Amino acid sequence: MKVLGIDTSTLATTISVLDLDELICEYTVNTKKTHSQKLMVMIENMLKVSDININDIDLIAVCEGPGSFTGLRIAMATAKAIAHANNLDIISVDSLEVLARNIEITDKKICCIIDAQKTQVYNGIYKYENDKLIPLKKIDVLDIDELLENLDEEFIIVGEATKKYKEKINAKNIKIASRQNNVNRASSLCEIAIEKYKKGEDIKNCYQVNPRYIRKSQAEIDYENRNK
Repeated sequence: MKVLGIDTSTLATTISVLDLDELICEYTVNTKKTHSQKLMVMIENMLKVSDININDIDLIAVCEGPGSFTGLRIAMATAKAIAHANNLDIISVDSLEVLARNIEITDKKICCIIDAQKTQVYNGIYKYENDKLIPLKKIDVLDIDELLENLDEEFIIVGEATKKYKEKINAKNIKIASRQNNVNRASSLCEIAIEKYKKGEDIKNCYQVNPRYIRKSQAEIDYENRNK
């Protein structure tokens, strides 16, 4: 079974194809070039150089968020279009769990952070128990200082927002994940999707999946404030 993973929830555009027990290909570009400029070209090139036809794909995995509102919509629309055209199921996975999966099995707790603008971060906390990744708290949005107040040396912190808040994190003596693991990786997305598929969890069609925003956009907040 081949799974095509698509994630544009952060600055990075990342795609991958995983077989049940083998990484076939992964393509990640972490630049400011927009996802709409990168994504379809990347998918076409990756499949071509890997000698994979879209008809070889059995399942779509997509990152549902939280993250960039525009990025989430681009990945979701692309995943839905491919699934609809090829009659494929979709499994959506939250972006913070994808980041946590970048980290190899460890005794430390894993705190995942994605920039939510201003001084806020989307965050989730996970831990490996019996080699299985377990969420320890509900995903939410917090000010970075409030989040760091509750973290200590028992944690490893991962995500692209570690670059923005590196000095604050270092001041708490919290370990930051390596550069390659601080970027969302579609191979991690596909691994989680395969596990869900084997259990029969969260298998949906193209009409049932939607982005997970967590909070309102700044435009929505400004509109509500103007119309109070």
